[in-house]
Amino acid sequence: MNTPADLKYTKDHEWIRVLGDIVEIGITDYAQGELGDIVFIEMPEVGGAVTQSEPFGTIEAVKAVSELFSPVTGVVEDVNSMIEEDAGIVNRDPYGEGWIIKVKLADPSQLDDLLDATGYEEMVEGI
Repeated sequence: MNTPADLKYTKDHEWIRVLGDIVEIGITDYAQGELGDIVFIEMPEVGGAVTQSEPFGTIEAVKAVSELFSPVTGVVEDVNSMIEEDAGIVNRDPYGEGWIIKVKLADPSQLDDLLDATGYEEMVEGI
């Protein structure tokens, strides 16, 4: 399992990369492996609001459909148009080209609620 140390993680298997007041959000390597072949991702509209711990979209794989939960509250600044055409990018590169949305962070203190790489790995080992 690949768990980059420079990211933060949720208990729902999303990751977040802090880029100043913008954060990039995707799903973890563990999550994409459990889902299997991803075929479609429903994403919010640019300009729409997301709320910490609330669903912001869905991810559909051959095996199942799962909700995506926002790690933070904010406004959607960008969606990854590449995965609209090829959702499999999330399987191939979950921490790079497979990012899902970018959000303008409303409350930086929410980052303190997230797991570091070690905490995430320990949580997954307990599953």
